[in-house]
Amino acid sequence: MDDPAAGKRVALAAVAGAHGVQGEVRLKLFAESAESLARHPRLIVGGVERGARVKPDAKGATARFEGIADRSAAEALRGALVEVAREALPPLDKGEYYHADLIGLTCFATDGATVGSVVAVENFGAGDLLEVEKVDGKRALIPFRDGIADLVEARIVLDPEFLA
Repeated sequence: MDDPAAGKRVALAAVAGAHGVQGEVRLKLFAESAESLARHPRLIVGGVERGARVKPDAKGATARFEGIADRSAAEALRGALVEVAREALPPLDKGEYYHADLIGLTCFATDGATVGSVVAVENFGAGDLLEVEKVDGKRALIPFRDGIADLVEARIVLDPEFLA
């Protein structure tokens, strides 16, 4: 079976704006720390792979990207995602997952019927929610909890009662 994560990218930050006049940018971190981003010498910024130096600061992190040498170039990156290839991330323990691994998985009811697919993963503080696009095109959020939605061999098995 092919690796469902192959070719996927994972967003670890977004460019919040320019920092200074020499091309540095401020980052809004999605990763747990600036150090987890700094371990990658090359990052994909706005879809372009660039050499990168990331350092923590009082508000999160700043970065300098290859080819970005002034404030105008840095400001042009505002809003751009800072990503890495999924394969560049550390391996996971059993039961762990990256959100990017869940997006695109087919969802099945407990009786085996196809229900839809995962189009997004949200977390508003109380745990992960799967946004499922049902086969009729409507979307619903469902808690990613044991017995409600389970990850089973690269697919989601869920209780359709939770799809409103």
